[in-house]
Amino acid sequence: MAKSIQSTIELKVQLDENRVPEKLHWTAQDGGIKNEEAKAIMLSVWDHKTQETLRIDLWTKEMPVDEMKVFFHQTLVAMANTFNRATQDEKMTQTMKDFCDYFAEKLELNK
Repeated sequence: MAKSIQSTIELKVQLDENRVPEKLHWTAQDGGIKNEEAKAIMLSVWDHKTQETLRIDLWTKEMPVDEMKVFFHQTLVAMANTFNRATQDEKMTQTMKDFCDYFAEKLELNK
């Protein structure tokens, strides 16, 4: 039997008195990341029992709107690429990428 390997990814959220995120830090030692600051985090987890996605979306008060737009665009592009790797559905992947291009165009991200 193959040896089981375990890895840990840690998220730390510092909240203000109203429970709004002020600081976000993450650690993924296998990836060489240790206590790095982030301005936003999106995490999706598939619950196979309920057949639904559980999500955590956090951003700090200091996250600029223009950076949030880029963050969303890059996340959408990454999701399209992941969808392709997971399903090999080229037609839907291209549709998703077309939307990403449209999204970037409407937000004027390519200028």
